[in-house]
Amino acid sequence: MKFSFQFSNLFGTVYRGGDLLFTPDGNTVLSPVGNKVSMFDLKNHKSETLPVESRFSYTTMDLSPNGVSLIAANEDGEVQLISLISRTILHRLRTNRTINCVKFSPDSKHFAITKEDSAFVYSAPGPHSRDYSPFSMERVLKGAYDDTTCLAWSSCSRLVAVGAKDMTVRIYALHKFSNLSVCCLGGMTDPAVATFFEANSLDCYSLSRGGQLAVWESSVELDDLQLVGEGGKVQKERKEGEEDDIVEAVEGAGDKSETITAEDDTGANTRAIYKRTAKHFLRDHLEGEGGGRVELTCGDYHQKTKILVVGFDTGAFLLLSLPDCSLVHSLAISEQQISSVRFNSSGDWVVLGCPELGQLLVWEWQSETYVMKQQGHGSGMACLVYSPDGSLVATGGEDTKIKIWNCSTGFCFVTFAEHESGVTGLAFTPNGKVVISSSLDGTVRAFDMTRYRNFKTLTTPRPVQLSCVGVDSSGDLIAAGGLDVFEVYLWSLTTGRLVEVLAGHEGPVGGLAFSPSPTSTQLATVSWDKTLRIWDAVGTSATREAIALGSDGLALAWRPDGQMVSVATLTGQVVTFDTRTGTQMGTIDGRRDLGSGKGDQDKISAKKKREAAHFSSLCYSADGSTILAGGQSKHICIYHVGESLLLKKFEVTQNRSFQGMDETINRRKMTEFGPLASVEDRSDGTALKLPGSKAVDMSSRSLRLEVRVTALQFSPTGRSFCAVSTEGLLVYSLDRHLVFDPLDLDTKITPQRIRKELGKKNYNKALVMAIKLAEKPLIRQVLETVPHTDISLMAQQTSLAHLPSLLMFVAEEAEVTRHIQFYLLWTKALLLSHGTYLKSESKHNLPILNLLIKNLTRKSEDLGKICDHNKYGIRYLIALSETKRKEKVARDITEESDDEMEVMGKVTEVDGDDDSDVDMTELAAKWSDGEE
Repeated sequence: MKFSFQFSNLFGTVYRGGDLLFTPDGNTVLSPVGNKVSMFDLKNHKSETLPVESRFSYTTMDLSPNGVSLIAANEDGEVQLISLISRTILHRLRTNRTINCVKFSPDSKHFAITKEDSAFVYSAPGPHSRDYSPFSMERVLKGAYDDTTCLAWSSCSRLVAVGAKDMTVRIYALHKFSNLSVCCLGGMTDPAVATFFEANSLDCYSLSRGGQLAVWESSVELDDLQLVGEGGKVQKERKEGEEDDIVEAVEGAGDKSETITAEDDTGANTRAIYKRTAKHFLRDHLEGEGGGRVELTCGDYHQKTKILVVGFDTGAFLLLSLPDCSLVHSLAISEQQISSVRFNSSGDWVVLGCPELGQLLVWEWQSETYVMKQQGHGSGMACLVYSPDGSLVATGGEDTKIKIWNCSTGFCFVTFAEHESGVTGLAFTPNGKVVISSSLDGTVRAFDMTRYRNFKTLTTPRPVQLSCVGVDSSGDLIAAGGLDVFEVYLWSLTTGRLVEVLAGHEGPVGGLAFSPSPTSTQLATVSWDKTLRIWDAVGTSATREAIALGSDGLALAWRPDGQMVSVATLTGQVVTFDTRTGTQMGTIDGRRDLGSGKGDQDKISAKKKREAAHFSSLCYSADGSTILAGGQSKHICIYHVGESLLLKKFEVTQNRSFQGMDETINRRKMTEFGPLASVEDRSDGTALKLPGSKAVDMSSRSLRLEVRVTALQFSPTGRSFCAVSTEGLLVYSLDRHLVFDPLDLDTKITPQRIRKELGKKNYNKALVMAIKLAEKPLIRQVLETVPHTDISLMAQQTSLAHLPSLLMFVAEEAEVTRHIQFYLLWTKALLLSHGTYLKSESKHNLPILNLLIKNLTRKSEDLGKICDHNKYGIRYLIALSETKRKEKVARDITEESDDEMEVMGKVTEVDGDDDSDVDMTELAAKWSDGEE
């Protein structure tokens, strides 16, 4: 089995705080998740996490206008330059101060950051500035009397607006202008939250925390600014098409930055003057916000559409049209604070983030619909389980919710909230159509994965907190263990009735599992009473002999063949037993492998703390040779069970924003009274834990969690595994691109030789050589060159030694290839030719077959959706054409009837004329008779 697992994605947590960004095309959202950055592709409905990791959580970031460079700052004041092309950190800058805001200039030549009471302008590396020296400082903007909070660039990239906590906004120029000096815009009663320039103008807006919007108008237009140089030399700006750089005539300046202060009086004689033309109170637009003070927390302005979006700490946001500040739209999406809002490039979508609940929303304000609506668990995740085909992952959390995640997209598509207390265990039935969950509310619930509803609730005779749940191989028998009542309960899923109550444990049940063997009805339970018990779930005998453990049992896992079971104990050991004889087969001591760090408030050293480390979750690989273990630590370990050896160890995170990441505390955090974190500050309450308590106060002002791995499981396909940690749901996958893993390679096998044999149409020989070289592009080239009429013969000639590699490649290609029928022919031929061997060696080939089923099922569903869409589209077009035809027929009939009416009218008119002639003749005859 290969162990080249690498971190690939982060599920379960979509937003933790910080600035949200849209890419320039407006289709992808960048969200900071702790010390990582996740990308949500709204067009293709996929999510991924960048393979970069910071030492602390990200707080603010900005993307260059060309979408290539990302500037991100973390809690420790480290600014990182990240390339979205190579997806690596190119450079770091340590400021040792809190960075509240970072902004790129519209021309991509500069970026500015706020630090303490100043703002710093740096030259951005890249082709736009022709400067590849990272973080070259050009300007220091001083003048604020308190910490700076926000930034804004003008459209010409020559002016910077800086807002601060001193309730002012200052306008700085990067160059010397004869008619503009530093302008200070006041009049606010609260600290500035955001400031924005109008497009191609010096007019600007300022937002304060109290919800005040000030409209500022400049007396000078942007095109009227006149550049002057130091020493009286006038600078001339080149025309478009020539060099955009403004050359400064400064002797001996070199690369030194220039400081601009608020007392700079350049251009004092004819300087630009800002006048406040309007002041609006945005809190007046909020409906029903009574009681406490409502604060504005964030804002963004779209220059083209002149729409302003602002978010409040009550979970409401407003869309306003400027400059008249008329309300366009208002909506409350949460009861918690909205900490970041951002428009996309077209201004149609707004992304909003609520860090308290982990909400990330993309709202299309014109149609008033959600483009994306994702939310992680409100508190820590406790358990997870893969679906039998490996395409879905179900997670349960302490927030009473169960979420189902799609492994291919990374999105949660259904949430079950029927439980009334924390979820402690999850299990899929073997057919994958039902999810079973246990909870501290004393119920076991069954959820239908077709209609997404809770169709059955199983209860105990008396109130019990359930700690774990399991399903047998038939999918009908369900078992759950008690936490406060030391019993195991068995239900029938078909009837919903309690079948049996297994008593015998003298402590809380730590874990249970049915034997994975289809012919076995054994149930293994482990308890804090230091025993492992093997029960016959459907037999008449109540139990077998209890197996004594050296310490409290916390978790267990069956080997896939059902012959052995491994138990994790409180002493940090993993003990393996033969279930048939009850003998101990091996012991793994993992206490040293777990490791442990010292928290800020710990009274003992990390070495002493390591003695109490233990595993709390176990999982066997699909072939049963290795076991995955994790617990109260930042490490995940993979052991070889037979040899009791540590094969590989993964570090979950490097985020120092969590507790206990380092074995020693930095001396800068030590005082004469002990660690700085343990010094109680009475001014804003205390956040100290009681001695010996494991829980933390979630309502404290400053909360730092410890990194723990509460659950983990291998994917049925064997290509990845998931781990539930404090950060979220971490997915580790086999890296297919960097691993060179040949099979029986010799010096005669080269890519040139393979292509030469392929040119001679020696397909079988070329395929064997490509499989031995294990180069994916070569195998793909050989396979797709084979004529489809020869596939059956090639499959029959494939040797059993090369069959697993070939079948694995076909299974992997089935997910991404466009030649669907071609690879289906290969799959059918291989299964027909070697079905007997694959069935006899199903234990070793199970991950390959699971991967094949998963990818073919997903491809079938995708094709089904496309076909349904086309079918409904064709039906719509046919119905539309039928409607048009009927309308045309009706129109023709109407026109014909109109023509007939016209003809009849003319005929009647002619007949009327003839009658009048006859009448006049008769009248004339009468007159003539009378005269005579």
